[in-house]
Amino acid sequence: MEVLAIIPARSGSKGLPGKNIKPLLQHPLIAYSIKAALSSKLVTRTIVNTDSNQIADIAKTYGAETPFLRPSVLAGDFTTDLEVFQHQLQWLKENEGYIPDLIVQLRPTSPIRFDGWIDEAITKLQSSNADSLRAITESPNTPFKMWLLNANNEEIMEPLLKVNGIDEPYNQPRQKLPVVYWQTGTLDVIKTSLISENQSMSGKHIIPFIIDKKYAIDIDDVNSFYKAEEIIQQTNCIKFDE
Repeated sequence: MEVLAIIPARSGSKGLPGKNIKPLLQHPLIAYSIKAALSSKLVTRTIVNTDSNQIADIAKTYGAETPFLRPSVLAGDFTTDLEVFQHQLQWLKENEGYIPDLIVQLRPTSPIRFDGWIDEAITKLQSSNADSLRAITESPNTPFKMWLLNANNEEIMEPLLKVNGIDEPYNQPRQKLPVVYWQTGTLDVIKTSLISENQSMSGKHIIPFIIDKKYAIDIDDVNSFYKAEEIIQQTNCIKFDE
């Protein structure tokens, strides 16, 4: 089975410029996702999808492929994952005749992964009838205590969600409310046909890959860099020997 790991890494970042190649314990942030992909026993190919020559050069240094540079039209703030991945798959099909069976998406801004996670996720999807798998973690905040402002009158609030069998969930203890999860950028596993034929990055049947919330790091500011450094130093996650 052909399993392609794609690491999307555009150059533009408003919150933390250059974050994909910003040093994290002496190695560029993107290097941790490349190492995770190359450490997998089931991933057969690793590609960094980028619009930047600098990122491409660094990616090659760490062992990833960069067969082309992403067109600038697909590197904007509002470009979707689907557009980027469809273009990637179309290019590989037309230029190499290469069509993978599964796609593993590894976002460089989520550098904390442990040995075996990727293979476990791939195997879990393969042994199911699901369309895709997505890493999730327990949410620190419950959406059942969140509000919307009325579109016609911002002096009026409306609860974001309702819960069957529970009146006024926003007035209930958290322990009585459903446990909610949010998706992380740690990893996704997707059937290729969903992207190329069904115009979707997930499909309808998505299975979970639950990770501890202390490892669900999303790099978007300097403080999250410090947090990632702390976790890498204190755990046996995939990292570089110094």
